[in-house]
Amino acid sequence: MIGTGFPVALIAQSSPDTLVWLKDATEMGTQRYHLLKASKLESDAAVKNIAVAKYSRLPSIDATYQANLATSNNLTGIFYPTGMLPMTGPPSPGNNYHPATGSAASVLLNWQAVTFGQRNAQIQVSAVEATVKSAQYQQELFEHKVTVISTYLDVLLAYEVVSIQKRNITRVQANLKQSRVLAITGIKPGVDSALFLSELSKATIALLHAKTQLQNQQWTLAQLIVTNALPLPADTSLLNQLPSLTNVVDAMPVVHPAIVYAQRQMDWNASKETLLKKSCLPKLNVWATTFGRGTGFATNGSIKTITGLGLSRYNYGAGVQILFPIMKYGEVSKQLQAQKALSAAAQERLAQSEAELQTQEHIAHTTFDNSLAVSTETVQQLKSGLYAFQAMQIRYNTGLVNFSDLIQAQYNLLSAELEVKKGYWDVWKALLLQAAVKGDAQFFLSAIKPLP
Repeated sequence: MIGTGFPVALIAQSSPDTLVWLKDATEMGTQRYHLLKASKLESDAAVKNIAVAKYSRLPSIDATYQANLATSNNLTGIFYPTGMLPMTGPPSPGNNYHPATGSAASVLLNWQAVTFGQRNAQIQVSAVEATVKSAQYQQELFEHKVTVISTYLDVLLAYEVVSIQKRNITRVQANLKQSRVLAITGIKPGVDSALFLSELSKATIALLHAKTQLQNQQWTLAQLIVTNALPLPADTSLLNQLPSLTNVVDAMPVVHPAIVYAQRQMDWNASKETLLKKSCLPKLNVWATTFGRGTGFATNGSIKTITGLGLSRYNYGAGVQILFPIMKYGEVSKQLQAQKALSAAAQERLAQSEAELQTQEHIAHTTFDNSLAVSTETVQQLKSGLYAFQAMQIRYNTGLVNFSDLIQAQYNLLSAELEVKKGYWDVWKALLLQAAVKGDAQFFLSAIKPLP
């Protein structure tokens, strides 16, 4: 239902499919906004990383086969293998540069059977990180809802300003027409008509500025709810009424998304501390393998190139290995000091967020109470301005007052009309501020009176 607060001609220029209710706008914004989608995908990815961390409980099994062509020259002895490939074959009396094929295949099982809590700590870090990403998404989701609602209210105010400026033009046109009649009858000088023409030009310029502001606000809202058409708000009665506080239910307190996000950051840093403490503990590995080798070099020194592609010797093995990171403790102790500082920083950010919300709550209540009082005064101001303008118009038509008196009354009426709408807008904005502090957009939405 389209309210009476907007000019019919302006509404008729927009197609019906651009009409958007406030609740629908918040849903469209939360479902379509690209940054929110990206944040949700990041949250989903963090959840999947938990399964990745848990998968490390299983052993790794690697199957390998290789075929080579190389010489058999070799010497016994140890060397550091970095940058060098080992050669096959026993020591030989001289260099033999005739190559032959060789092959190898194996299946190797490697399992970190016991990590003394390090694996579980890593899984816990992944799980807490997922809650951090989820809390971050919820915070961004709530902030976007508040932004959409705030921009929706801005569009409503811009519409009302356009409507008021149009009514002002109608009044100026009526006075211009009347001034010409009065000039013909000799009651008023002809210069009044020229002055009214100047006022009509001023009013037209004001209307053009208002339309520009309206379209800018519409495009901003369109970007927030991801639509290519200019959205036309359907909740046109909002700036004709005050919030229905009787419908607001605040029985169930909601933890603010910013506080939840800060708490999850603290938990994440605490889990990282636990992981660092366990990273210097030993690890027990279990391994098992079966492998085969093939060579084209015969025991008598002859070369059978093709034979080396098949396997001729087979082996198997199994064992356990315990690893003590002896020098890891010094590194971990320094990393732990840095991580504790990060944990303390997260705790301070949580305290700062709580303090800011408490201050904003006091500001929100004061702003709302004062906005209600101001809106009451603006309504009285409009009644007085309308009465004064009508009386001054009658006196002007009878020649009792001059042009300046009538124009001043008209300016006062225009200012009063704008102040009334801005007063209602301020009240709704103040209520939105309260909802933002509480962390609950429904607190604002429940104050909208349902249509009869």
